Amino acid sequence: MSVSIEAISQLANRIHNHGATIETEEAVKTSVVLPFLQALGYDVFNPAEVVPEFTADTIGKKGEKVDYSILREGEVSILIECKSLSTVLTDKHLAQLYRYFTVTNARFAVLTNGHKYQFYTDLKQPNRLDTRPFFVFDILDYNESSLDELSKFSKAAFDVDNILAQAERLKYVAAIKPVLSQQMSEPSDELIKLIGSEVYEGRLSPSVKEMLTTATKAAFREIIRERLRARLNTALEEPESDVENEDVSVSGDSEIVTTEEEIEGYLLVKSILRGTVDTTRIVIRDAKSYCAVLLDDNNRKPIARLHFNRSQKYVGLFHGESEEKKRDRRS
Repeated sequence: MSVSIEAISQLANRIHNHGATIETEEAVKTSVVLPFLQALGYDVFNPAEVVPEFTADTIGKKGEKVDYSILREGEVSILIECKSLSTVLTDKHLAQLYRYFTVTNARFAVLTNGHKYQFYTDLKQPNRLDTRPFFVFDILDYNESSLDELSKFSKAAFDVDNILAQAERLKYVAAIKPVLSQQMSEPSDELIKLIGSEVYEGRLSPSVKEMLTTATKAAFREIIRERLRARLNTALEEPESDVENEDVSVSGDSEIVTTEEEIEGYLLVKSILRGTVDTTRIVIRDAKSYCAVLLDDNNRKPIARLHFNRSQKYVGLFHGESEEKKRDRRS
């Protein structure tokens, strides 16, 4: 992958731990955006590659500047406009990028508040920036798939035709995801009618619709669980996840037994984090009251605690240096 995963992870930690001190737009640019561009392989100290305070006069607007411009072979390729960390990015923040996009040869524009990076192009009308991003990367909430998409904008992998070929698909994926998420939590009448026409014979009375709504929510949950289970099974089949080779740390206390269920939980955590962090850094350490999953085998870097040695089993999750948050294993 042509983007530094470690650098992206460090930036996420920086925002988590020091967000209050990098709130302003200038702080965001120096503490987050420039390191972000470095993670993509750009030389931020080379004015022939990354131009700060880029000026391209437009009709009726003189001396206006966009925060950064990335050049390739002397031509403007990507325009970047930065906002403060607390800014909720909306269409109104696109005005400057919109004007600059029309008077340069840029093919892409990025609007960011430091942790969210919204990527735009001209899918609807040539040389006129779309109002909807085709790709959004969130430093605080990313996965292997979004990292793959981000890597296409790296210096080493940048290919305009390749990105544009995927841009429309990504645009609609981004738009469809919240719709599906809403349907999963609260299925609409239209969806229930559609499902009812496929699975139920007879009139869809109010009681039948209520039953189908409950069943649809349960079906969505089952699909998610089955996919997670399949992912775990894949992890269990891979050589690096062979139980005999796992770094399972226990004390000499004979009362401590690392169960198969705890090992499966540990492997699931590794599988979920694959692509985000080097899985060799994730280790398991068992104790009497819970089984810990740690980063770098460090008690000060907990990822999760598996509380499976009790009648009511649950998982404790950690985010940075926050306190443990309990999650029932059924949720």
